[in-house]
Amino acid sequence: VNGPEFPILDGSASMYVDKINEIGIEEQNAPKDYYIIRHKIEIKDEESGSCITILPDEGFSLTTMCSFESKFINSQFATLDDMDAYATEIAPARTFVFVRDIEPLLKANLIKGGDMDNAIVIYERQTTQERLDQLADFLKVPRLDATKLGYIQHKPLVWENECTRHKLLDIIGDMALIGRPIKGRIIATRPGHTINNKFARLMRCEIRKHEIQAPIYDCNEPPVMDVNRIRELLPHRYPMQLVDKVISLGANSIVGVKNVTSNEPFFTGHFPQEPVMPGVLQIEAMAQCGGLLVLNTLEEPERWSTYFMRIDDVKFRQKVVPGDTLLFKVDLLAPVRHGISSMKGYVFVGDKVVSEATFTAQIVKNK
Repeated sequence: VNGPEFPILDGSASMYVDKINEIGIEEQNAPKDYYIIRHKIEIKDEESGSCITILPDEGFSLTTMCSFESKFINSQFATLDDMDAYATEIAPARTFVFVRDIEPLLKANLIKGGDMDNAIVIYERQTTQERLDQLADFLKVPRLDATKLGYIQHKPLVWENECTRHKLLDIIGDMALIGRPIKGRIIATRPGHTINNKFARLMRCEIRKHEIQAPIYDCNEPPVMDVNRIRELLPHRYPMQLVDKVISLGANSIVGVKNVTSNEPFFTGHFPQEPVMPGVLQIEAMAQCGGLLVLNTLEEPERWSTYFMRIDDVKFRQKVVPGDTLLFKVDLLAPVRHGISSMKGYVFVGDKVVSEATFTAQIVKNK
């Protein structure tokens, strides 16, 4: 391999940022599949005092607070509110090590090939001149005065809190193990790779439990389509109009809402003693949302109708009862071709998927 080997890098991400800038980034057409934090998630290590908390936020941001047994870097904090600042404010932060920790690392063969130019070295507890000379000889650097405490390095600190910025850099790297971008604010107290990896495992479990996330619904926001606009596009009328409003509409995705009340006509016979919304009507409601999505792509959508051709992979996971608010999320699986559209739909109550299906519809011009 040509060039420096990985063990003698300085622990920063500068080399990777430079290489990415050199090659360039090509934006993808597909939107990022973020996992959105909906509630507080936390992990603690009582023994070390380490704690990582993630809270809901509109983007991804981090705050790291560190406390070391050293008068040189006793307490520090670092914050990254915008990932656009990562390349200049976080990536160049170098790793750091205390002189008291170097000797055990050398004995364990964990810093083979390292030297004092590759890290911020902190000499904060006086040792004997003989031991410091032995260490300097092993690292092949000039011998130092054992009475002078402080930073041992040829390169000055980039920032006063460079050590804590490197801890923040570590969190970003360890969070990449999750395999999915996140929207949330991380607050880390005394972080390290051990608790970072525990937190990453916890987040992977959380994502598996909520692999399909419910859309965010704010009842205070005006709808994209109200019930009157829906009536203009769909031929359905009471009691078969099953979408009350549309709250999100894109080129390939739609989110609709239905408020389930005790006055629904189907509850009269399904079932009198235990009212449950029929699953077929949940699928019908999803299909109506899908129809609105497809019709929105057409000129003069009022002149077209959509009809079921096929339903597959139907699953019912939970009962729907009076008082529930249903959120329908329907996505196009492929572009509409020859008047045929394939879609995947989910029905949510709160954060839970209550039913899902894949369906195919035909778009027909009204006579």
